[in-house]
Amino acid sequence: MHKSRLAGFIIDCDTDDLERAAAFWAAALGAPAKSRTDIAESKYVGLDMPPDEPYVEVQKVSHASRVHIDIESDDIPAEVSRLEGLGAKRIDEIRGWVVMEAPTGQRFCVVPVVSREFKSRANSWES
Repeated sequence: MHKSRLAGFIIDCDTDDLERAAAFWAAALGAPAKSRTDIAESKYVGLDMPPDEPYVEVQKVSHASRVHIDIESDDIPAEVSRLEGLGAKRIDEIRGWVVMEAPTGQRFCVVPVVSREFKSRANSWES
């Protein structure tokens, strides 16, 4: 048995100015951008969301701008297998998480557990 749940939203931005993109989304969502030491060193800017809400990150990408979700799981291979059984396909594996595509074309990621309330709020699945 393994568990999984919605972890957060990633706002993919095809931009040369990640700081400006993050400032827009921070203002739009009323969630300040988290401070970072060097914006040139990372493709992500996290927004300071309330602890009981999914995380939101603004990501610099080289494809069309879009929003994708992250699904957190305590057993990534089992969750990927479950989702493949539902019709999703594996696209790539990056630093321990898996990029997938839904049968309807949306991309999403299966990532390791990140939320404190994972155990109490996650769905349980037969592996």
